[in-house]
Amino acid sequence: MSAPNKSFDPVEVEALKPEEIARMRDEALAAFAAAGDLAALHEAKIAHTSDRSPLALANREIGALPPQAKVDVGKRVGGARGEVSRALKARQAELEAERDARVLVEEAVDVTLPTDRFTPGARHPLTTLSERIEDVFVAMGYEVAEGPEVEAEWFNFDALNFTPDHPARAMQDTFFVRATDGGGAEQDAERDAETGIVLRTHTSPVQVRSMLDREPPIYVVCPGRVYRTDELDATHTPVFHQVELLAIDEGLTMADLKGTLDHMVGALFGAGVRTRLRPNYFPFTEPSAEMDMQCYVCHGESVGNPDRPCRTCSSEGWIELGGCGMVNPRVLVACGIDPQKYSGFAFGFGIERMLMFRHNVEDMRDMVEGDVRFTRPFGMEI
Repeated sequence: MSAPNKSFDPVEVEALKPEEIARMRDEALAAFAAAGDLAALHEAKIAHTSDRSPLALANREIGALPPQAKVDVGKRVGGARGEVSRALKARQAELEAERDARVLVEEAVDVTLPTDRFTPGARHPLTTLSERIEDVFVAMGYEVAEGPEVEAEWFNFDALNFTPDHPARAMQDTFFVRATDGGGAEQDAERDAETGIVLRTHTSPVQVRSMLDREPPIYVVCPGRVYRTDELDATHTPVFHQVELLAIDEGLTMADLKGTLDHMVGALFGAGVRTRLRPNYFPFTEPSAEMDMQCYVCHGESVGNPDRPCRTCSSEGWIELGGCGMVNPRVLVACGIDPQKYSGFAFGFGIERMLMFRHNVEDMRDMVEGDVRFTRPFGMEI
C-alpha cells in the first residue's frame, strides 16, 4: 500500500479550491430557492445532496490530501455541506406549509350545508340468497325449520348414524362445548345430560328434531349457521351457512330426489341446467350421492376446448354442489319412524359456495369481513 502523498499541493485539486466549493454551495442554495413545489425540491435534493452530487464527490477527494491539509479542507467542505442541508430543510418546511395551506382552501368542505342524500345500504348477499332458496322450496310445499346452534352430540352425530369413532367427531374437526359423558337416553333432557355438547357441524340436527316433533309426511328445509374447525382462507371459514332439505313420505325414491334437485337448480341458475348424481358415502343416507350441476356459464362447451376456457368450472363442465341421498333406515328408526312404511330423501349444500358460483366471488373472506364495498353491489333486494 502506498503512503499518503505528503508533497501534494491541495490547491492543484480543482474540486477543493475555495472558490469551487463556494460555487457548488451557491448552486445548491439557488436550486432549493428556485424549487416551486415539493416535487421540484426533491429533484434538487437528489442533484445536490446525493452520493453523486458535486459536494459529495469533492468530499471524497480529501482522502488523497496530506494530513496537514485535510483539516482545513475538511472544515471548508463540511461547512458548505452543512449550509446546503440546513437550506434544504428550511425550504422543505416552507413548501410543506404552503401545500397544507393550499389543501385547506382547495379541499374545504362546508359540513353545515344541508343534505338529503344518504348512501344506500345493502342486505348481506348470504341473507338474500338464503331467503331466495327458502322461497323456492316453500313454493313447493315445504316449511322452514330451525334449531339450536349449540347442539347435543346425540342430535349432531348419534341419531345420524355416525359411529363413536367417526373422524368427524374428533376434537380437531368439531368445536366441543362439553365433552361426552356417555351414551344416549330416551328423553331429551336425559340425553343432553349424558352426551357431549357441540357447536353443530351441519344443519342435519334440525332434520332429526323435525322427525321427532312431527308425524309423517314431513317436508322441511333447514337453513342455518354451522361451525367447523377450518382455517379462514379463500375457500374455507370456521363459521358458514348451510341449507338442507328433508322429505319423509310413503313411496319416495331417488327419482323424486332427482326431480327436486333439478327444479331447485333451474330456479336458482336458469332453466335448462342439467344435474347429475355420482355415487358417494354418507352415514345418514343410503344410497348416497354427490350432486353436480352443469356449468351455467359454458354449459360444458369448455371441456377439451383450449380456445374457450371457463373460470367458473375450471373447464370441467360440471360444478359440485353438495351431498344427497335416501335417508338411512337407521336414522328413521332412531327418530321413531317406521322404515318399512316410510322412506325419505335429503340433501344439503353450503350457501357461501352457492354465492361464489352465482356471482363469481373468488375469496370467501370478503363475505365475513363486513366491508360495505362488497355487500353494496348486491343492493337491497327484499
